[in-house]
Amino acid sequence: MNFAAPVIEWAALTPLLIVFGAAVLGVLFEAFVPRRIRRGAQIALALAALAAGLVAVVWRWTLVAENGPVGAIYNETFTGTGTRIAVVEDGPALAAQAILLLASFLAMLVIADRTVPGEDAFAPSGATAPGSADEARALRAGFEQTEVFPLTMFAVLGMMIFASANDFLGLFVALEVLSLPLYVLSGLARRRRLLSQEASLKYFLLGALSSGFFLFGIVLLYGFSGSLNFGEIAAAIPVTAGSDFLLLGGAVLVVIGLLFKVGAVPFHAWTPDVYQGAPTPITGFMGAATKIAAFAAMLRIFYVVIPGLRWDLEVFMWVVIGLTMLVGTVVGLTQNNIKRMLAYSSIAHAGFVLLGVVALEPDGPSAVFFYLLAYGLATVGGFAVVNAVRERDSLGHVTSEAGELDQWKGLGKSNPLLAISMTVFLLSLAGIPLTAGFMGKFEVFGSALRGGLAPLVVLAILCSAATAYLYFRVMVLMFFSEPDDEQAVVVMPGEGLGAVAIGICALATVVLGVMPELALEALGDAILYLP
Repeated sequence: MNFAAPVIEWAALTPLLIVFGAAVLGVLFEAFVPRRIRRGAQIALALAALAAGLVAVVWRWTLVAENGPVGAIYNETFTGTGTRIAVVEDGPALAAQAILLLASFLAMLVIADRTVPGEDAFAPSGATAPGSADEARALRAGFEQTEVFPLTMFAVLGMMIFASANDFLGLFVALEVLSLPLYVLSGLARRRRLLSQEASLKYFLLGALSSGFFLFGIVLLYGFSGSLNFGEIAAAIPVTAGSDFLLLGGAVLVVIGLLFKVGAVPFHAWTPDVYQGAPTPITGFMGAATKIAAFAAMLRIFYVVIPGLRWDLEVFMWVVIGLTMLVGTVVGLTQNNIKRMLAYSSIAHAGFVLLGVVALEPDGPSAVFFYLLAYGLATVGGFAVVNAVRERDSLGHVTSEAGELDQWKGLGKSNPLLAISMTVFLLSLAGIPLTAGFMGKFEVFGSALRGGLAPLVVLAILCSAATAYLYFRVMVLMFFSEPDDEQAVVVMPGEGLGAVAIGICALATVVLGVMPELALEALGDAILYLP
């Protein structure tokens, strides 16, 4: 058997290399940069790399629009009859990477922000037991968990590869690269450490289970086709006879692995606990970025690998989408904790986005990407607001986030700008006109209607109307309710980075709702896939 060395188009990998280089440099900073300047160096490196990566994606997008999609990493098949592409540079990959880097940049601003007393959202030492003497010593010494920044950059790297992988080997490696840092980051909350560590453990165990489903599905698809390449598996589907159980079993298990990542029912059990227990800036980052990457990979699977199995998977996907919308809506209505409410809201939104994925319409990918852009802005901005609203204890000391909804009473009077920003994000999540969320739902639901999913679209509209109660309840509490205790809640001023992120997210949400044409036109290139 002849071995063919892979061909690497380094220019096409520029965005990935920038983020990877920053992640590696961040690890070296932890080892060699003095502690007194380490935090500033890590923040500057992370923000600069994410901005540079976004510029590089725009540059590559112009070249792909002019010259067409290319293989970023590829080699010739053993028979010399074709090209096996491992990592692809095409419209969907670049669209997903652009949205992902934008959401990650804004989330990084929130992660890097500290309150005026100099306290961030992370434990001073993640390895210490909650309430232990070691933790108290680390807190008195003013230690800072600056490892958060390279861990986040590695997660972003995995997400970028996840969106552009064109074979299952690269997709699985990217899945682990993006998941492992998130497991660690979820357990690093400064306050409510036990809850945070419980969330991290649940996320790890259920994430490992989903990886097992995903890997077993890959094995079955390899047994069916003899290849891990998306294009070769797709080519084998109409010509391979007698192995339908391998094909259908593998396709279902791979889809299940991806449904875990987007939090679809019945694979959603980790979502509310992790959203509540993780540090709030990480919840915003994870809620936005992970969905962007997972849905980008799911689009490629459905449009490139298994479009011929649409009717075979129809019942399964209809049940999943219906349950996801219903459970996210109904259970969300019963929540009194704002982070858990937003978690179930994210589950309902996963069902809405899945409509655009399974519609298999030509405009489906662009509609999904616009929805993910709108959802990412509202999610990062919303959790940035949650991070700023704090509660007081009986002695008047400011402690952790004000998680209970009743604690948000009167926020519109005490801090109108923050309350108005939160209102913009909630209106977008509800899909109210003149917000980006409305345009996202309009595009996705329209694509689903054209794809023959009218009953699910009707259910989605009903669920959207019901979920509006979730968001309007918070708005009523902020603007039309008097606080039970004037000292119960307070908005902690930060160093300004979080406020910048909230302002950008709110402005972009309104602009995309009023003038969505430019974004929709640009994302129209995402309909071109490279087999």
